[in-house]
Amino acid sequence: MAWRVLIAPDSFKGSLTSLQAGEAIRRGFAGVIPSAQMRLVALADGGEGTVEALHTARGGRIKAALVTGPLGVELVPARWAVLDPDQTAAIEMAQASGLPLVPPERRDPMVTTTAGTGELIREALEAGCRNILVGLGGSATVDGGLGAMRALGGRFLDDRGRPVAPGGRGLGALASIDASTMDSRLASATITGLVDVDTPLVGPDGAARVFGPQKGADPATVEVLERGLDNLVRVARRDLGLTVNLATLPGGGAAGGLGAALAAFCEARLVSGVDYVMGAAGLAAQVEWCDLVITGEGALDSQSGRGKTCAGVARLAAGYGRPVFAIVGSVTGEAEAVLTLGLAGVLPLPTGPMSLIQALGGAAGYLEAAGSRLARLLLAGAGLGRGGP
Repeated sequence: MAWRVLIAPDSFKGSLTSLQAGEAIRRGFAGVIPSAQMRLVALADGGEGTVEALHTARGGRIKAALVTGPLGVELVPARWAVLDPDQTAAIEMAQASGLPLVPPERRDPMVTTTAGTGELIREALEAGCRNILVGLGGSATVDGGLGAMRALGGRFLDDRGRPVAPGGRGLGALASIDASTMDSRLASATITGLVDVDTPLVGPDGAARVFGPQKGADPATVEVLERGLDNLVRVARRDLGLTVNLATLPGGGAAGGLGAALAAFCEARLVSGVDYVMGAAGLAAQVEWCDLVITGEGALDSQSGRGKTCAGVARLAAGYGRPVFAIVGSVTGEAEAVLTLGLAGVLPLPTGPMSLIQALGGAAGYLEAAGSRLARLLLAGAGLGRGGP
């Protein structure tokens, strides 16, 4: 009987979409085991590639917009989708406010803003969409979502009644919030935030301390951002009359606090992005069909077990007793805990020293080679009586 292989990776950020990555893995695997039956499913976790994955799964129309980029001074092109059959909008903040849109030397979460993501939500409202999915991964920001909420009409003022500065810099000066000017169409909209991490807004595992350094913050800036986010929690609780605790809301720290802002200002529900995309793609039925699963993403690190794609696929497949192998761009020592979630094995792409530029530029070839290596390993294991369908 031919092996039945399900290939279900995330995108490899900065290089390949999930479909491109899956096709490269398929070529490599088929080159060693040509008799294998293979199916390919595009996945995402709320970050880069979420719009593509949902559009692939549900169909609909891709739309384009020019919105404010994360630095707040340049317009960037952003794609979003109107999904079938119910005209649901799918937006990913990585398209408008994503880290790859900011050159490394200009990354500064005190400056970067989520304004463009708010503009995309406004585009969806203007198109008549009242169910809106917002992917909350891959951001360049720690502005507590104030940029997005300001784009939707919110007013954020200092103690002299002046608008606070954009970016994380404005959080500490925030003294009052006026939500009465928010876009009235939000009242009839249902917004769902697709989070790629379950981290809270503040604290040792929060948006500033965990993700601030990745976005350009030094230790002193991290503490400024932490105090600013804590200030946002206090002011929002008072001025919005919140019953939910923004500080500890699971996923509230996603996208530098945009998750918390969507919950506070738009009554958004925050859900696991990978679980949502897997459900939309009907992945459970595909896992039941297959003998083994190959997934993948750019990196396995300390956050992978908190909502990323490889961990989500492993968790789902464990319920069907299917082994899951992950092909990843890199692995840090902190990622060992992910193996306890059900991954049968992990294959990092680099087979020797190489620069990030080399890895990104040759990603398709490296993925194809990794697919071949995995197939050979599986054949060897089957030959030894240790596995194989």
